[in-house]
Amino acid sequence: MKKYDILLVGGGLFAGVFAYRAAQKGLKCLVVERRGHLGGNVYCEDVEGIHVHKYGAHIFHTSDREVWDFVNGLAECNRYTNSPVANYKGEMYNLPFNMNTFSKLWGISTPAQARDILEKQRGEITGEPKNLEEQAIRLVGKDVYEKLVKGYTEKQWGRDCKDLPGFIIKRLPVRFTYDNNYFNDRYQGIPIGGYNVLTDKLFAGCDVLLGVDYFDRKEELRSMAGRVVYTGRIDEYFGEVFGKLEYRSLRFESETLDTDNYQGVAVVNYTEREIPYTRVIEHKHFEFGTQAKTVVTREYPAEWQEGMEPYYPVNDEKNQALYRQYAALAEQEEGVLFGGRLAEYQYYDMDKVIRSALDKSKAFLA
Repeated sequence: MKKYDILLVGGGLFAGVFAYRAAQKGLKCLVVERRGHLGGNVYCEDVEGIHVHKYGAHIFHTSDREVWDFVNGLAECNRYTNSPVANYKGEMYNLPFNMNTFSKLWGISTPAQARDILEKQRGEITGEPKNLEEQAIRLVGKDVYEKLVKGYTEKQWGRDCKDLPGFIIKRLPVRFTYDNNYFNDRYQGIPIGGYNVLTDKLFAGCDVLLGVDYFDRKEELRSMAGRVVYTGRIDEYFGEVFGKLEYRSLRFESETLDTDNYQGVAVVNYTEREIPYTRVIEHKHFEFGTQAKTVVTREYPAEWQEGMEPYYPVNDEKNQALYRQYAALAEQEEGVLFGGRLAEYQYYDMDKVIRSALDKSKAFLA
């Protein structure tokens, strides 16, 4: 008899949903996590009574009622609505691109005026767009591209927009309404008390090993459980036999300031190339905080290297082909389920991670 029914490699949302569903079925789980905490990238630290999103801003949003109800059954969400603004050389613009943005850019007031200007600027690109710059201008026109897309995107990817493939920006939302709500989903909010409230509930029935690298004790840990749910990097699982998958990473610099309100909004994007960070997060605004002090975090994009956190998969043709090779190996692994953004090599919003875990757990735990 194995000591555990399931070994969960990684302590993020995907593993958490599996752990919760397994506990409901009376199954015993062991979680092994490299970091010193559970929760993956939604983990929050308490600083001055503020729940600081340690790995960048996470706003829960979904149109999936089952996922919304699942989360709120564990941690009630507040009414936070994501309405970021962009700072371009001191000029402030509303996001996503909407009538507030266009009115500030062009001094106009009606959707018809905005459409006319955009159509003329989009028409500058004829034929099939050859790179990200042409693709973006085709979508949002030259003015929006120059001020609000170009510098931000070049910082995010570490290269010139003319050297990036157009498919990276498949679409850029344009709204002809005065609506600053960034998302179109029906439901949106932040768990009251921070995301740790949610993850503590998800992993409540598990035994947990923190600060432990699965690959340092793979044989021992594998022998302790009947089946495995693996949520780490899929190429690492197979010893990078075909080579490493590529990622973009992030670096964060946080500071506590002796003011009750630094920027008036949770997220400000800095869209000029000359400023090295892409955005500044003021965490208290996620929960309408009234604390005397505030915590702000500057977010710097970086090329991923071993030892850094892999955030964004580089989903170009080369990497997708490499991933398919690893996915073929994964299908042959008996008793192991691969899930989540690293194991599936794709960027997942939180609701999609939860949806995937709910669906896959039904079959795996049946």
